[in-house]
Amino acid sequence: EVDFWIIPIIQGFVQIEELVVNYSESSDDDKSSPETPPQESTCVDDIHPTFLVALISRRSRHRAGMRYKRRGVDKNGNVANYVETEQLIHVHNHTLSFIQTRGSVPVFWSQVGYRYNPRPRLDKSESETVSCFRAHFEEQLKNYKKQVIINLVDQTGREKIIGDAYLKQVLLYNNANLTYVSFDFHEHW
Repeated sequence: EVDFWIIPIIQGFVQIEELVVNYSESSDDDKSSPETPPQESTCVDDIHPTFLVALISRRSRHRAGMRYKRRGVDKNGNVANYVETEQLIHVHNHTLSFIQTRGSVPVFWSQVGYRYNPRPRLDKSESETVSCFRAHFEEQLKNYKKQVIINLVDQTGREKIIGDAYLKQVLLYNNANLTYVSFDFHEHW
């Protein structure tokens, strides 16, 4: 009876674009040569030369906050600044979807102070964290089935304590539906 008065909203971003991919017979080297006359681009499929791309990001209402003020996990397994981003591609009556989630490392940690990049600290013990970590990933696996965790925390600097705590919790959880990958941007910069 009240559905008429309820407006569904998200805190996030939505963009939908219709795109065309043009291909030509020549190689990239031929295209850049001054002697090569410009060629008209041809599309692979003249019947449906376009495809639709949608990007939808939804920010969780749980534990939203400023970057250095809201960190880690809460007692219910909600992580700070959690965002789900879905990329949809519609082409030739087929729709493909890829979902990526991101959020704060699901352990109890914080950064105290107002200066730039304060040192992170663990706020609770490993044993106090286990049930909340488990709650977080049980919800994730219920929604998305298998997951690949990509840990982007600096593995050697001041964030190492958080990265180590994260890996320890993954090992304790020991779930075959989780794949853990550590990727350190600083190493590849």
